[in-house]
Amino acid sequence: MPKNLIKEAFSQKETQCTIISDKQQGIAAAIESIGCNRQELEGFIKANPKFLYTLKPYPMPEKPTVAKLMAQAAQAASVGPMAAVAGVIADLAVAEMIRVGCEVAVVEDGGEISASSNVPVDVAVAAGDEPLSRRFGFRLTEFPLGVATSSGRFSHALSFGDAEAATVFCKKAGLADAAATAVGNVVKGVDTDTAVKAGIKRGMGIEGVEGVLIIYKGKVGLAGQIPEIIKVDA
Repeated sequence: MPKNLIKEAFSQKETQCTIISDKQQGIAAAIESIGCNRQELEGFIKANPKFLYTLKPYPMPEKPTVAKLMAQAAQAASVGPMAAVAGVIADLAVAEMIRVGCEVAVVEDGGEISASSNVPVDVAVAAGDEPLSRRFGFRLTEFPLGVATSSGRFSHALSFGDAEAATVFCKKAGLADAAATAVGNVVKGVDTDTAVKAGIKRGMGIEGVEGVLIIYKGKVGLAGQIPEIIKVDA
């Protein structure tokens, strides 16, 4: 990371973020955005509890924006809206950072990344204690970009599959988050080739998905536009 950039960790309830910016004002803007959008989402869920637990797309509300974007991403990927929560919160925080003049705006929320930057951004892929975990990653050079990873083995998030990692690349992290869940859900079974192909087909069939990478029982599959793969020192 260039020396002139600022990196700060921030957590609020279930939201655990790493924020990177070229301006201290950007860090503050991201933190304020995360807090406000969490509060608005909690209020919406209190009035609409089904939004929290449904595993199917939810009718898109007009307000608040965070719920609207979550429902929109969920509809595109045919999953429940909470599958997009981390990615959407990251997207909204990055948008606020750009609004205050940041040229580098990166928010990682629970492993989901939203990034807009005038310098390359390197990210590592974590897949628990698998041999490839934190051994490789991606150099992001084209922005805006959203990166999200779902795991059936190494994540607190719900997945009906068994993939060590199902990583998706989109312009927005909200869609990437929802799509990664959809991909991860279908990667399962004894036949690893069939499982990986099913995940690739599912992901690339979602409008707006640019690339998919899957790690499953030692098998790696990828399709679409994948950023440069780099070696990472564990």
